[in-house]
Amino acid sequence: MKLLSQNPTSLSTPSFSIIFFFFLLFIYFSENGDAATQNKNESVPAVFVFGDSIADPGNNNNIKTIIKCNFPPYGRDFKGKIPTGRFSNGVIPSDLIAQEFGIKELLPAYLDPNLKPQDLVTGVSFASGGAGYDPLTSKVASALSMSDQLDLFKKALETIKATAGEEATANILSKGLFMVVSGSDDIANTYLSTPFRRGQYDINSYTDLTASSALSFLQVCYI
Repeated sequence: MKLLSQNPTSLSTPSFSIIFFFFLLFIYFSENGDAATQNKNESVPAVFVFGDSIADPGNNNNIKTIIKCNFPPYGRDFKGKIPTGRFSNGVIPSDLIAQEFGIKELLPAYLDPNLKPQDLVTGVSFASGGAGYDPLTSKVASALSMSDQLDLFKKALETIKATAGEEATANILSKGLFMVVSGSDDIANTYLSTPFRRGQYDINSYTDLTASSALSFLQVCYI
């Protein structure tokens, strides 16, 4: 399992989430060589993504939440100028990574009603706009919490096993790329924009809380 994640202990502004994410990608590709070359030598069979709006390709389209972007001007640079539910004018980082590894052009949302079992074999995104490591962040936004996303991943694994078999599933888990993009909504939305946590935590102790939640999430991922 190849895992890319953010470090919530270092978050100071929402934009840092994106900056640090791409810094991690730079380090990953520096250590592992050119992505296209690696895909030929040691195949990365699938990409699975957890997190927030940075990596949500449309899961929020299919849940009850006000955090949606399936309307113009979102998608104005997307093929067909379609607002897909990506929080972007076009593709998002998870799409670009799937493309770079030669896996698929777009990484679909797990909750896409048009998703087919075979689509899961090469990966999907469970990310939900408004989610965070702090459970309260997802609750306030009515987004899929990180634990919700893990539960969906477990369901997806059962479908992958039924579709591709036990051996192929083991290979996917061993060589697949797992990305976690979260933390900025905890700071921007829960801590800075609501009073719910500021009465209990200063900024340092709150980032400790999110770091602890992030660690717990990653530990569960490795089990």
